[in-house]
Amino acid sequence: MTTNSLTTSQGAGRTGDKVFSGATLAAGCLILVVLFGVALFLVVQAIPALVAPAADIQGGHGFFAYIGPIVVGTLIAAVIALVIATPVAIGVALFISHYAPRRLASGLGYVVDLLAAIPSVVYGAWGAAFLAPQISPAYTWLATNLGWLPIFQGPASATGKTILTASIVLSVMVLPIITSLAREIFLQTPKLHEEAALALGATRWEMIKMAVLPFGRPGIVSAIMLGLGRALGETMAVALVLSSGVLTASLIQSGNQTIAAEIALNFPEASGVKVNTLIAAGLVLFVITLGVNMVARWIITRHKEFSGAN
Repeated sequence: MTTNSLTTSQGAGRTGDKVFSGATLAAGCLILVVLFGVALFLVVQAIPALVAPAADIQGGHGFFAYIGPIVVGTLIAAVIALVIATPVAIGVALFISHYAPRRLASGLGYVVDLLAAIPSVVYGAWGAAFLAPQISPAYTWLATNLGWLPIFQGPASATGKTILTASIVLSVMVLPIITSLAREIFLQTPKLHEEAALALGATRWEMIKMAVLPFGRPGIVSAIMLGLGRALGETMAVALVLSSGVLTASLIQSGNQTIAAEIALNFPEASGVKVNTLIAAGLVLFVITLGVNMVARWIITRHKEFSGAN
């Protein structure tokens, strides 16, 4: 290669680097601009509901009295969904990455990825038409035998459309997301770490506990937070499965509501200050989601010493 051609190649490479760097910078700035625009729109549209007389807000006790029970219902549904889905997802991810034969692992990975692509309305229809009627007798049993616990206090819903049913549907929805991300993280564990643990006499489970899980901890946290984000913002599945009502401690009675479902069910017929109230509810959900992601980033930063990034 001559000196001129080498110089031309280096110049083209530097130009390509500058173009790519500029494009990535523009994309990052665009995301921030869009996020700021959404936040500004929500704040401006929510102000009339925040300053409106209490009698103009649904319930007649002001915006915060209206949104408080809905926030609690949203958090209850999301937390229960994560409690159910997280251990199952991690177990499935470990089976695919470290236990299943190669051909079976490949097929299971495709199935998990396909589950993540199913629309939420399909999960909601399944929950309303199949799961709720099938699980209703179990709720009756819980009310009869464990009704002394506030969370299982009767009378149980005859239709099965409760916050617990909605949480189970949400757990099925977030399961493939957490599983897919955790599987990819586990597969990136350095083979040297795994072989060193096995060489010291560790069993396969001890090797996973000492090498795979510590390495994948930041990725697991990221996967869980991503699943939590979907659980917090899920609309159609919850709207189809949950018989909304006042806030109650019982998980097997009709009642409770989530912010996303409240907006979806009431926005088409809303007018006047009711529209601003629903947008203000969206602002609250926006703040909750943003806070969850900030906490997740803080947790990941604290445990990044043993991550694949280093």
